[in-house]
Amino acid sequence: MDSIETLSQVLCASTLLLWILIANLSRNDEAEDRAQWGMFILSLSAAVSLIYLDSSGGSLWGSAYLPKPLAVLCLAFAFMARLNIKGRNISQGMNPHQIMKQNREAEDE
Repeated sequence: MDSIETLSQVLCASTLLLWILIANLSRNDEAEDRAQWGMFILSLSAAVSLIYLDSSGGSLWGSAYLPKPLAVLCLAFAFMARLNIKGRNISQGMNPHQIMKQNREAEDE
């Protein structure tokens, strides 16, 4: 039972690490795609291990209630990992950097 708990923790931690590093990895399209697929696979694996841990009566960090919500969270991470909003302008307005750049250009003229 301890090995399943450890496996679940390692898979969740690896997914979280990739989630944190995705901004650095997205500088290159190929690295971003690989990171997204890695996060997708790790998240699904973590969800499966957490579901198995819960069904076998195990606990995570001493709590028998924690594996189910974490499994759902891992499934959400898997879904979000495959979302690719790169290149879309989500905010409809200009950002402060563009405004400052326009103000500098206007002053130089």
